[in-house]
Amino acid sequence: MIYTTHYRSPIGDILIASKNDKLIGLWIENQKYYLAGLKEEITENDNIEILNKTKNWLDRYFLNERPEINELELEPAGSDFRKSVWKILCKIPYGKVITYNDIAKEIAREKGIETMSAQAVGGAVSHNPISIIIPCHRVVGSNGSLTGYAGGIEKKIKLLELEDVDMSNLFIPKKGTAL
Repeated sequence: MIYTTHYRSPIGDILIASKNDKLIGLWIENQKYYLAGLKEEITENDNIEILNKTKNWLDRYFLNERPEINELELEPAGSDFRKSVWKILCKIPYGKVITYNDIAKEIAREKGIETMSAQAVGGAVSHNPISIIIPCHRVVGSNGSLTGYAGGIEKKIKLLELEDVDMSNLFIPKKGTAL
């Protein structure tokens, strides 16, 4: 059984999901891949401990208190490759950004291979089922473009601004612009 609850945030309504007392999903309304992959019965329940801990985590996050990711027990569903990318996302410091290429190089190092596709990394980042907490909003294009956020560029900007990220070298790409 999957349990869900809603959270009202400064960037819109958020749906939080749990299974077996672990956080499995956090989606911003209108986000791409909303509830992606969930095929089990879903029941709304505001009395599940991990969901309430997640709401508290989000309260503190939006108050700029910098809660730690490891305060919550996460269990995102995905391939081993995606999980390896999400693990790297969890290491990005609060208030900092890295590029898809940086992640690709790290994955290549971990796998002992020469190169890894930044596009493959981008696919894994965009399918992150636990937005905000697994901080996919902290990933930018190699040229500083604010691209690829399933929750929408405007929400990515709000989250980065909340974290006091230096935005001076970041920009919104024009439609059709290659990275």
